Amino acid sequence: MDELLLEVQGLNAWYGAAHILFGLDLQVRRGEVVALMGRNGAGKSTTLKTLMGLVARRSGSVRFMGREIARAAPHERARLGLGYVPEERRIFTDLTVLENLQVGRQPPRKWPGGGAAPSWSVDALLVLFPNLAEMLQRRADRMSGGEQQMLTVARTLMGNPCLVLLDEPSEGVAPAIVEQMAQMILALKRQGVSIVLSEQNLPFAAWVADRAYVLEKGQICYAASMGELVGNDAVRQQYLGV
Repeated sequence: MDELLLEVQGLNAWYGAAHILFGLDLQVRRGEVVALMGRNGAGKSTTLKTLMGLVARRSGSVRFMGREIARAAPHERARLGLGYVPEERRIFTDLTVLENLQVGRQPPRKWPGGGAAPSWSVDALLVLFPNLAEMLQRRADRMSGGEQQMLTVARTLMGNPCLVLLDEPSEGVAPAIVEQMAQMILALKRQGVSIVLSEQNLPFAAWVADRAYVLEKGQICYAASMGELVGNDAVRQQYLGV
């Protein structure tokens, strides 16, 4: 399962006149969890938004599932199997949990080689997120922040993504929810789904990720296996402040 799902070359992004990302190159293989690490403002969330097509001014090559998608609109990327879980959650607060899940439903997908990709149903997601099983008819605005985070991930999975862009899943949620998030990521990985994870929490990233790219001021300043990053005190102190 060494198939290259995402290949990014020379990715740049601007907010207005401000140049935010500078020539990023990165790769993600099938069933791989890749962490984008860095301090606040390093460009992690902007990288995910740019990969999803949500930053209007951008340049560079983005190949996903064998197709060039650099000029594709966000909804076109989603239809190809690219999932996005934003940091701010963006659930439909006036809908129930079940209605939120149903809104995200997309058809099953195939890998570039023709094999069936993982397909999710509501029942399968309730096994992955047992907390949601108890609140299917609850309006989303009556959930805790951690529960809303789980719902956002579950709704994204209803789209049967082959690769998920996951922005700061451990930030501001209870330790029990963080553990469920980690178990969810590992479960997706076992099924061959790839994840690009924006994260500041090094222990969480070390738990789930295979490799890491460290960003500083919109540039990749270090790339290595997760084990190498954890073991490199100089890099961690310089770029992560831990």
